Amino acid sequence: MARFVRADVRDPDDLERLFGGLERLDVLVNNAGGAPYAMVAGTSPRLHARVIELNLTAPLLAAQRAHPLLSAAQGTVIMIGSTSGTRPSPGTTAYGAAKAGLHHLAACLAAEWAPDVRVNTVVVGLAETENATEHYGDRSELMSATIPAGRMARPSDVGEVCLWLAGSGYVTGAQILLHGGGETPAWKWVASDEISG
Repeated sequence: MARFVRADVRDPDDLERLFGGLERLDVLVNNAGGAPYAMVAGTSPRLHARVIELNLTAPLLAAQRAHPLLSAAQGTVIMIGSTSGTRPSPGTTAYGAAKAGLHHLAACLAAEWAPDVRVNTVVVGLAETENATEHYGDRSELMSATIPAGRMARPSDVGEVCLWLAGSGYVTGAQILLHGGGETPAWKWVASDEISG
């Protein structure tokens, strides 16, 4: 039986309502996140604070509230991270910083909550979602060419890794890189004879 609860994961009262009615919880996937493209100079401090709140503080609060249920069930937390938190991320600096913090948060919780609760991170690279056009414009094909696997990650790719992490009883504190082999460095494109104006 599926049950849907509308909640703002940044709001402790909403989190209480979300988790309060549950008798058991085996898996928590912290997937809420995102950020608009915004250079740091000239943008509102409030915007950056909200981006960090959604991408770092909210997963911390959700995991904290879910901990008693997860501990009782010997469950797991899966954080959805980003390669933006592992490399420079101009235009989404606050998002990248928050995701770097999320990766570290997961490692800390894995150590703090072991052996009762496992905590892992799926570090997602360029992804082909319903909002990809808004993020990448009409350059999705060109973006895919920078990935050794030849395409961006799909939501189903992320789901498969989450299912595996949910079922693996030993893996904790891990960062699973789901980026199709990474992104080809810009210098490689500039130096390549195959790329023309």
